[in-house]
Amino acid sequence: MAGASAYPVRVDAALDKPLSRWLWLVKWVLVIPHYVVLPFLWLAFAVLSVVAFFAILFTGRYPRGIFEFNVGVLRWTWRVQYYAIGGFGTDRYPPFTLSEVPGYPAHLDVEYPDRLSRGLVLIKWWLLAIPQYLIVGLFTGSGMWYAWQSAGVHSSWGGVGLIGILTLIAAVILLVTGQYPRQIFDFVLGLNRWVLRVAAYAGLMTDQYPPFRLDMGGHEPTGTLTVPPASAPPGQETAPWHPGQAGPGEPGPGPSDRGPAAGPSGWTAGRIISAVIGAVLVVCSLGLLGGGAGALWATTAHRHGGYVDLGTQSYRTTGHALASRQFEVYTATERWDVARSLFGTVHLRITSVPGGAPVFAGIAPSVAADHYLSGVAYATVTGITGGHPSYARHAGGAPAILPAQARIWAVKATGPGTQTLTWPVADGRWTLVAMNADGSAPVSVRVNVAATLPALPWVATGLLIAGVVFLAAGALLIAFPVLGASRERAAPASS
Repeated sequence: MAGASAYPVRVDAALDKPLSRWLWLVKWVLVIPHYVVLPFLWLAFAVLSVVAFFAILFTGRYPRGIFEFNVGVLRWTWRVQYYAIGGFGTDRYPPFTLSEVPGYPAHLDVEYPDRLSRGLVLIKWWLLAIPQYLIVGLFTGSGMWYAWQSAGVHSSWGGVGLIGILTLIAAVILLVTGQYPRQIFDFVLGLNRWVLRVAAYAGLMTDQYPPFRLDMGGHEPTGTLTVPPASAPPGQETAPWHPGQAGPGEPGPGPSDRGPAAGPSGWTAGRIISAVIGAVLVVCSLGLLGGGAGALWATTAHRHGGYVDLGTQSYRTTGHALASRQFEVYTATERWDVARSLFGTVHLRITSVPGGAPVFAGIAPSVAADHYLSGVAYATVTGITGGHPSYARHAGGAPAILPAQARIWAVKATGPGTQTLTWPVADGRWTLVAMNADGSAPVSVRVNVAATLPALPWVATGLLIAGVVFLAAGALLIAFPVLGASRERAAPASS
C-alpha cells in the first residue's frame, strides 16, 4: 500500500522548537543574499533543462550530471523557502549549497529515472501540466509560479497565495503565543510538497504525474526521506541523516523504498559558477544571434530600392502643423562620419490622409523650425505607445507664410499625393515638420521611414559572430562541469 502511494519527488521538513517570536519579521531581509544567487541558478536550471529535453528526446535518459544540478537547485530553493516566506519553520540559516545537508531540517530528493519517455517529454511540461499549474497558481499566488517557470528564475511561491497567507497567520500566532500551530505547519508542508512535485515534473525529472493529493505533515507518507528530530536531548548526539534513513523510533524503509544517494556530489563551487556563467553566455548568445538574424533579414529581404523599411505610422492634429521632437546628430569626427556610416540616407514618404490633398514636408534646423512655428497652432509628436502617437499641443493660429515659402528647410517636398524627402544624415539638431501645403488645419498624414543603413551588413555579421562565440563558450563552460560531475558520480558506483 505504501509503495503504491510513493512518489519519486520526496520532500520533508522538521519544525524547529523553539522558534524565535520575532526573527520571522526580518527573514525576508536576511535571505537577500540567496535571492541574489538563486536567479542565476534558475537561469542555469532553465538552460540545462533545455539540454536535458533534447537528451531525453533522442536517448530516453536524463543526463545524470544535469539531473543532480537541477535537483540541487530545487533543494536550495526549498531550504530558502522553508526558512523564509514559504514556511518560517526554522531559524537556522539556509546553507549555500546544492548538496543535501543532513543537519538542516528541510530536505528534498528526486529519484533518478533510469528511462524516460521520449514522446511524453514533448507535452508533459506544458500541455499535461496545465491542470497542475492552475492549482499551484492558487497555492503560490496568481501567475507567480508560471512566471518563474517561463523566465527560469527563482521561485517566490510563498508570496500572496495560500501558502503565503497561511505562513503569515502562523507567524502572527507565533509572535503572540510563542508556538507555531502544528495544524498550519502540516497543511503548509502539504502545499509546498505539491508545488515541488509539480516543479520536478515540469522540469522533466519524472514521467509519473503529480498526484492530486495533499500529503500533509513534515514527513512523506511512505516513510522515505524522513528526518530526525530538529534537536537532540542535552548530552545526546544526533546521528547524521541521509535519504531513506528513518528517524529515531521510526521503522526503516525496505530495500525497495530506498532512493539513490542524494546530493550532487560532483558539483563543487567552481563547477556551479562555471555552469551559471555558461548559462548566462548561452542566453546572451540567443539575443546576439536573434539580433544578427534580424539585421541580416533587414539587409536582404526587407530592403527595397537600396532602402531598409523602418515602418509606417499615421499622425493627426487639429492644428496647422505636425512636428517631430528634436533629434540630435553629433557624431562626425575628422576621420569618420559615424552618422552617415550608420544611417546613410534617410527616405521619408509623407501622404495626406485621405489621399489627394497637397501636403508639405520639410526638415529644418530645430532653432529655425521653432521660430517658424512660434505662434502657430501645432502638435509635437512625443512618442508612440501601443501603436498610438502621443502629442504635446501648442496654442496659436495659422502660419504667417506658407511652409514652402519659408527659407529654413534643409530638404523639402510639396504637392498632391505622396511626397518624398531624401535627406543625407548630417550633424546638428533637426526637426521634421508636416503640414497641408496651404497651411490649413487639421493635418492628417501617414509617414513611412526608410534608410540605406550602410553599416547594417557589418552589424549583422558582427552580431552573428559574437553570438556563435558566446554560444560556444557557454556550451563549453556548461559541458565541462556537467561531464566532471557525472564522472565523479559514476566513479564510486563502478568501484
